[in-house]
Amino acid sequence: MVSVLEVRAIPSRGLEGDRYFHAAGTFSRGHQPDADLTLIEAEAIEALAREYSLSLDPADSRRNLVTRDVALNDLVGREFMVGEVRVLGHRLCEPCKHLQRLTGHPAILNALLHRGGLRAQILAEGTLRVGDAILPV
Repeated sequence: MVSVLEVRAIPSRGLEGDRYFHAAGTFSRGHQPDADLTLIEAEAIEALAREYSLSLDPADSRRNLVTRDVALNDLVGREFMVGEVRVLGHRLCEPCKHLQRLTGHPAILNALLHRGGLRAQILAEGTLRVGDAILPV
């Protein structure tokens, strides 16, 4: 995982340069619309430390975007903008055993249940930038 200041978002492909953009990710077989983009709340990561004594770097969450002050669960089934990029929230991005293996935290499945983020589809090409606002359409 590499943090960048901006990245191009491409419908049906994901984020330019991402492992899934190049079909090299663990779950790359048969790209699904909800695999374009994943988001997680910074507050959820912070809650891991507070409630479970789990220290998780945002990159270790394996999500593409880390948000703040946005209730991602409320965006399921809704269109929204991330900066100039139009996105559709598909479903919650629940934690999986793969994440558990990578982080080495056995409690992470329960700790991130229903707050592991959002799986979303990129509807219109554009550039995502650090600090972009997330607004409903």
